[in-house]
Amino acid sequence: MTDEDTLRVRLRPEIVAVPAYKQGRPAPADGFKLSSNENPYPPLPSVVEAVTATLADLNRYPNAGGADLRERLAVRHGVGVDQVHLGSGSVSLLSQFIMAAAGPGDEVVYSWRSFEAYPGLVTVAGATSVQVPNRPDGRHDLPAMAAAITDATRVVIVCTPNNPTGTIVTAAEFEEFMAAVPSDLLVLLDEAYYEFVTEDDSVDGIPLLTRYPNLVVLRTFSKAYGLAALRVGYAVGPAAVLDAARSAAIPLSVTDAARVAALASIEAEDELMERVARIAMRRDRLRDALIEQGWNVPQAQGNFVWLATGDETQAANDAFFDAGLTVRAFPPEGIRISVGEQESVEKLLEVAADIVRDLPNGHAGKRLG
Repeated sequence: MTDEDTLRVRLRPEIVAVPAYKQGRPAPADGFKLSSNENPYPPLPSVVEAVTATLADLNRYPNAGGADLRERLAVRHGVGVDQVHLGSGSVSLLSQFIMAAAGPGDEVVYSWRSFEAYPGLVTVAGATSVQVPNRPDGRHDLPAMAAAITDATRVVIVCTPNNPTGTIVTAAEFEEFMAAVPSDLLVLLDEAYYEFVTEDDSVDGIPLLTRYPNLVVLRTFSKAYGLAALRVGYAVGPAAVLDAARSAAIPLSVTDAARVAALASIEAEDELMERVARIAMRRDRLRDALIEQGWNVPQAQGNFVWLATGDETQAANDAFFDAGLTVRAFPPEGIRISVGEQESVEKLLEVAADIVRDLPNGHAGKRLG
């Protein structure tokens, strides 16, 4: 089939124009993959054992409703079971909520740059993105986001820690924002990196659900719990809003392997959170070392750091790759680098020192948002 044949098929032009989501670049055989914000630690034996036990029933459809996992999460967060919804990763949940609330003629407001999947999800729903620029320090400009809300706005997305800049929204900032937002406007608080946060003043969305009936909080087992390959996340919020998302979901998308792995991970949470704490400490040491080299790195609170490489982003990306490190480049703004194995951090700092010396004077401190 030729390109000409393909063009004869009538497709939505706005979908054709949107670049497909690109997964992080694979690492060389002897290198390190730092492009996908993955947890560098291997799965725990208890989790592997739980997943292996599901393989005997591959001929059966999964228990996708996941009542046992939803009950466990409901008890943990002090909510009803009907206030917990599972999905194949938080990105699939984002898609469901956007499609449930927004369509043609509607708007979705979010900070930019933020999670690269947001624009595509909004376009697929038929809605229009309203991107509010980050502040110079890479943080959300929440007053500007509130000011961007119109009668056409149906969803606002707040990402904290923000991917890819790593910055947080504080509790005080978020409460001020919610006071300015219409009470019937759906607010999605994307907390995919919640477990890595060490700043005391960061917002914690789930305790706020009793105050804001238009708020839904999204979390995932992919990052802190190391289950990226199994794709399982969850939403906590008002039951009626979650029911609408369930109606927009692809049926049976959460597998039994993902469900039991999440349950086994909760059982082993103490050990997993020790790993998370080590990653957070490694992140902080990495940021300090990069700043010492001359980089202006935003306050990182996920499992990654952000380098503002500006117009030199592609050249810097190539330099990292040539050294055996795959990172996530967002030309012409910057590069997001996951916190990986200690050996990868040492290599990263060697290469970053060379790159920052070659950047135009002061360039590493500009273009953070």
